Amino acid sequence: MAAADLSTAPWQRPSDARLVQLGLDALLAGIESPSLPLLAGLARTEHPQARELFALVLEERGLLPLTPEDLAEARWTAARWWAGQIVACRLDPVHGAKLIHEEAAAELDYPDALQPVVDLARPGDLSSGRPQDRQHIRDRITSAARDLLATEAHP
Repeated sequence: MAAADLSTAPWQRPSDARLVQLGLDALLAGIESPSLPLLAGLARTEHPQARELFALVLEERGLLPLTPEDLAEARWTAARWWAGQIVACRLDPVHGAKLIHEEAAAELDYPDALQPVVDLARPGDLSSGRPQDRQHIRDRITSAARDLLATEAHP
């Protein structure tokens, strides 16, 4: 998704620091690429090199050129991964719901399979002042994430 975002308007592109963080996340997730350790290890003063190294990693992984189908599949994969992280208690349900909403569902034109999570990610639902209400929303998000994982509902 970050690769697709690089081709958008300058103010929407991921920052150099974000690309370095993505490199570190990929490295920690076990992704292998000759240039990935170089990207992940960039010091703050070296961040201007991040875009070039990020593009090199994408090329090494065979992720270029991106097609609309590749990007859609990446968004579905990310949504399922975030749902799995929510269910495994490794991602805060509220944060995960926001990620699924903003980074996957919105870009996929709000598919029905993601709608239960999206409905719970609405700002009004998440800003309840009472702790028991916030926990109830977290529980509902976790349940919706579990349901998403139980289905194979995507094109």
